[in-house]
Parts: sequence; structure tokens; C-alpha cells
Amino acid sequence: MPTFKNPVIKGFAPDPSVCAVGDDYYLATSTFAYFPGVPIYHSKDLVNWKQIGNILDREEQLPLSGAAHSGGIFAPCLRYHDGTFYMITTNVTEGGNFVVTAKDPAGPWSNPYYIDHAPGIDPSLFFDDDGKCYYIGTRPNPEGVKYNGDWEVWLQELDLTTMQLSGVSTKLWKGALHTAIWPEAPHIYKIDGYYYLLIAEGGTGYNHACTVARSERVDGPYIGNKNNPILTHRHLGKDFPVHNVGHGDFVQTPDGQWYMTMLASRLFDGYSNLGRETFLAEVVFEDGWPVVNPGVGRLLEEQTHKLPLVPVEELTHFTFESLRPEFMFLRNPVMTHYAFNVGDGRLRLYPTTETIKDLASPTYISVKQQAMDYHLTTRLNLALTSGSEAGLAILQNERYSIRLVVVVEDSQTTIQMLSLIDGEETILNSVPIHGDDVTLEIQGEGQRVKGLCRINEETIVVAEDVDSHYLSTEVLVVLSGVR
Repeated sequence: MPTFKNPVIKGFAPDPSVCAVGDDYYLATSTFAYFPGVPIYHSKDLVNWKQIGNILDREEQLPLSGAAHSGGIFAPCLRYHDGTFYMITTNVTEGGNFVVTAKDPAGPWSNPYYIDHAPGIDPSLFFDDDGKCYYIGTRPNPEGVKYNGDWEVWLQELDLTTMQLSGVSTKLWKGALHTAIWPEAPHIYKIDGYYYLLIAEGGTGYNHACTVARSERVDGPYIGNKNNPILTHRHLGKDFPVHNVGHGDFVQTPDGQWYMTMLASRLFDGYSNLGRETFLAEVVFEDGWPVVNPGVGRLLEEQTHKLPLVPVEELTHFTFESLRPEFMFLRNPVMTHYAFNVGDGRLRLYPTTETIKDLASPTYISVKQQAMDYHLTTRLNLALTSGSEAGLAILQNERYSIRLVVVVEDSQTTIQMLSLIDGEETILNSVPIHGDDVTLEIQGEGQRVKGLCRINEETIVVAEDVDSHYLSTEVLVVLSGVR
């Protein structure tokens, strides 16, 4: 029997939502302030995923002006019904909750249908046997929020003709724990005559968990599983290598097997620089309730898999003949600042006054970091004016980053390695150079990084043993107070 390793999508792949169409599987994740939004992946085995596009690839679908790094798109839900793909999500910066649709999951997808009178975040859709579609959402306690995270899950019918809510909204559940906080990511499934409501609760950090309830009616009452939570790592201690486990979504194979995708974070020397990633677990139903990874009850780094594996190409080198689906920009890019395929797979960038320290859209193109041991290299042919810089960056948000850049000031060109920690910038080293053909390289080894420059066949170490643990969620939460 084949085996697979977790995570199945590495690096910045939070809030995974999955659906099956025959023996094809599709998955979407959150993107927050990055553009294009909501990458969509395809797989034949739930393990090997290839990005086939981005659902929100036009500014009219995804306005992000002024969005904080933790703003923008939260928690997509991907579903397929009667020949149409649906993706519902929240733009917390502008517009709120909306649906887009497509016949082909690779796109194009429709413009947003914004849903009126739909508070909260993390909406999902459920299509019942009678053809009705239901919106499942979250909202603050209508009787008044009594504590931080005092929310509830609610349901209302969605008219697919008008893409608006109809009828009355019904409270479904507040979570498994008494005074549970942040009941989120609600999904409904109909299995063997029962409606199952899977949610996340406990917040998105260490106490994150997946819990489940069921009912004989779609609108309840829902009764919680006595074995809740069905998945969490909060009982394993803060040194366990995988934590923050939650935000799950069930999927069934054509032969009746069940699996669950979910997010979790890997620790590297105590910090999770790669953010929340997509993991996979097996699910079986015992006595009418789901059991995750039976006999183990937690996520595994490696486990057997009942589906035949269908590998896909793993990209480690990018050229710029065209705009690839893996490329990400900050907020809505001005595409006249980017010229693809200017020869030999090169990209021409036009600098602006906006920088990665601004809540704007600088001339910046990125791919997600997927490992802690890596070489990130680019060759630059420079035509910079005084006061300009160009180079490489490892970016957490506008207040936390490491940069290796060429800087031109007063006709002097230097290579600089800089750190930005809680908004305070430090030049770690500066090396003068001559010439306009430069290769920059950042080498990562665990939490330490090194910056190098190659020019005229000479290799220069700009800075080494640079601490990168500041680019982790844990530091961001402590210093910035982000939930």
C-alpha cells in the first residue's frame, strides 16, 4: 500500500476546502492580501496537487486597496453541484461575503455575487437532495457578545437565481465546549440520513480544533459528538512539531472512502515560519460519527494511503515567459510595472515609490516559501536611478522582513542585507560593488539565513547567520497582538 507525507500542500496554504467531481479532486485556500486570490488545485489522489489557476484573478473580483496582510480573503469554500463550481468566501477588507461560479474550475470565474444581510466570515454552501441550497455562516451572538469569540453558526436558504438569502436564518450550534470561542469554518454534509456539521473552534492558534455535531434535519437541532473534538493537537504540548490544527473539510472518494483536509503549522526550532499548510487525514465512521486517523487520533507525518498515487511535477525553478498561476503580488498590482518575456525567460520590473513596508502594491512578485532549507537565487541586470533598490525579500508582513538588495544612492551602488523587525529597519551589512550584472542569493538553513552576491565571477558573503525566527506567526502575534 502506498504512503504519503504531510503536509500535502507546503507553505502558505491555509483554510483548505476540497470537493470531489468523480475521481477528480479540487482544493482552494485563503490568500488574504495577495493577488490573484484563492489558488485552485487539482489532484487524482488527494496527495499530489497541481495548481491549475486562481479563482479571483481580476480586480473587479478582488479589490484589495489598503488591505492589511491579514485582511482580504478569508476561508473559501469550494463546492460542485449540477455542472457548476461554486466558491464562497469573505473579503474582509471590501465587500463582505460573496459567491463566484464557473463551469471549468481552471476558470474563468464569474464576477462576485455579494450576499446581502450575511454577517460574519467563513461562509459555506450545502446542496440538499431536494435541490435547495443553504448558506452556512458565522456571526456574533445576536443576544450580545458576552466574551471575546462569543459567536455562533447559522443557516439560511440561498436562492441560486438571485444569489440572495431567503426565508429565515436559524442558529445551528455554538460549538462543543461550554463558552467555546470562535466557532468557524462550518460545513454541512448529508451522510446516511444525517446532516453533519463540521466546524473549527478554539481560535486559529494553539487551541484550534475540529468538532462535529449532527441532526436529522438540516436546520437542527444539532447534537454534538460526545467524543469531540474529533481532531486537535492542543493536548500534545507546545513542543509537538505540528500544531494549530483545525479548519477541516470532509471529502468522499467514488468508492465510499472518507478523508479530511485541514490546516496545521509545522514548528522549526519552536517557530512556524511557513505559516499554515494543508494536511490530509483518513476518516472512518464508527457508530454514526467520524473518527480521524483511527487508532492514532492526530495528524501523521507519514501514513499509508488507500488511493493509488498520481505524482505531479514539483517546480523549483521559475522563468518569466508568462505570468504563472503560482506568482503572487501584494494587493492589486499595476501590471504596466511588469514586462514578461523580454528575452531569455526574463522579467523587466519598473520601480515605484511604494515599498513592501507600505499597505500598497509595490513592484513585487513572489512565490510562497515551502521549506526552511533552500537557496533563493535571482540574476539582476540593473538600470536603477539614485534612491532605488532591487533584489530579494523574505516577507512576513509590512513590519517583518529580510531583504538582500542592490541599492543606488548618490551614484554609489551597494549590496545591502537588511532586517525589518516590528517596523524597525537595520542594515546588517553593506558592500560596495561596481557593475550592473549581479546575482543575489539567499540561503536558508533552518532559522538562519545567509546573503551572497556574485559579480564578475566573485562571490561575496554580504551577511550570514541572520536570525529569521522573527518572520513567524508566533512573533507576529506576541509583538503585534494579532488574533
